[in-house]
Amino acid sequence: MTSLFARTTRRITLAHIRHVPTVPPRQASGLVAQVYRQVEEDFGLLAPPVALHAPAPAQLAAAWTILRETLIVEGMVSRAAKEIVAAAVSLANSCPYCVDVHGATLAGLNAGTDAAHVMADRIDAVADPSLRALARWARASGTAPSRGSPAPPPFPRAHEPELVGVATAFHYYNRMVNVFLPDSPLPPVSGRARMLARSAAAWKMGRLARVPARPGTSVDLLPTAPLPTDFWWAEGQPRIAAALSRAAAVFDAGGQRSVPAGARRMVGDLLPTGEPPAIGAGRWFDDTVNTLPAHERALGRLTLMVALASYRVTDAVVEAVNDPHDGRRVIEIAGWASFTAARRVGASLAAAR
Repeated sequence: MTSLFARTTRRITLAHIRHVPTVPPRQASGLVAQVYRQVEEDFGLLAPPVALHAPAPAQLAAAWTILRETLIVEGMVSRAAKEIVAAAVSLANSCPYCVDVHGATLAGLNAGTDAAHVMADRIDAVADPSLRALARWARASGTAPSRGSPAPPPFPRAHEPELVGVATAFHYYNRMVNVFLPDSPLPPVSGRARMLARSAAAWKMGRLARVPARPGTSVDLLPTAPLPTDFWWAEGQPRIAAALSRAAAVFDAGGQRSVPAGARRMVGDLLPTGEPPAIGAGRWFDDTVNTLPAHERALGRLTLMVALASYRVTDAVVEAVNDPHDGRRVIEIAGWASFTAARRVGASLAAAR
């Protein structure tokens, strides 16, 4: 049964979402209603990073199942360990919204100052040595391959489906959040008021994170699909492998529908080189997308920026390709770019072993 807290926070959730029409729970039907019920039951509220996908129901289910089966379900790895990976990956992708959410959850689960150090990007100050190693590994996962190979994972192979899975999920979510949500879920206050808001969020998110979730419940939201070869690292936990394979089929189909082949090739060719140079990045994007036909350039710019530097995406970049009354296409475009980048990172992290 949906909690009173989940019901009372729905309006706040929907107010966070930008660029695409929202689907209020009372108007949701079919797959959207199924996902909403699971999110509120298992996450504790209708999380905006999930709800933003509602204009594209299959993408909504895909995004939810990868988050639920990697982060929310506690298998061999503690929720605190997963939350520190989520927060550190979010730092790597310059996603302050996700840093606030998952830093607060970590603070609610673990007493002490480790969460505050992670949120402030002081990874070396984390006191718990195992959490510090995880945070370093996850924080470095945003480094372009051209700048060096990822470090070997600081955990046993058996934990790879969960921890590489969380890293992959957040390389996806950070990109989508940077495009469709504001910079923070917290009220726009500063000083002591912000400290109090963070403390309240930590208390509530920690309580919600302690509620157990049954493994595999979300997997059957989507049809079966074969496991792509780049997700070999997930085979040890069938429910995570199933979540990733089914989600991959959805995002690939969305890309086929909404992203022209030339833009898909461009992103695929450029992903291994990592983020564009900080200096002259605007010109770099212009020069790159100008290799596409003129009618594909606006869409190509959005796709490339989401994949390589989502925090650079502006309202104008989104509006150039978006229909504000029907968000399905822009969700499919951004979803394909985000998941394509995320799966490359996941494969690279696992291969480093």
